[in-house]
Amino acid sequence: MAEEQEWTAETALSSGNFTFQTRPNHAKKFRASDVREAMQAVLNDKFRDPNACTYNENTPLLVRSIADDIKTKLKDLDYDRYKFVVQVFIGEMRGQQVKMAMRCFWDPQTDNFAKVDLMNDQIYCVAVAFGLYLY
Repeated sequence: MAEEQEWTAETALSSGNFTFQTRPNHAKKFRASDVREAMQAVLNDKFRDPNACTYNENTPLLVRSIADDIKTKLKDLDYDRYKFVVQVFIGEMRGQQVKMAMRCFWDPQTDNFAKVDLMNDQIYCVAVAFGLYLY
């Protein structure tokens, strides 16, 4: 039978089970430029098909698919301890103006967001991704 090791703060920290991090590692901090590139790649891929560039009954499914693909890409960027919130808006271009506003309560030293727009003659698409650090 294996001998039990006594629990101390030193053994917990050395095992890596408890990190008590209140700030992300600088290399793993949410970078809006990297996130924007990943989001733009998803939108370019989704709207490559001309049929996807119209507003129709399949648009709600397309919005969900884009949001899920963006979230998957963000998880692949390997931001440790970040929670992602992704919002995607698609609407018809009818010569009208659209204004959007979002408010969040966050820590400006750790949390951030990225926004990407895509427009053509028929539709507009706005994707926003929020990265919130979990303490």
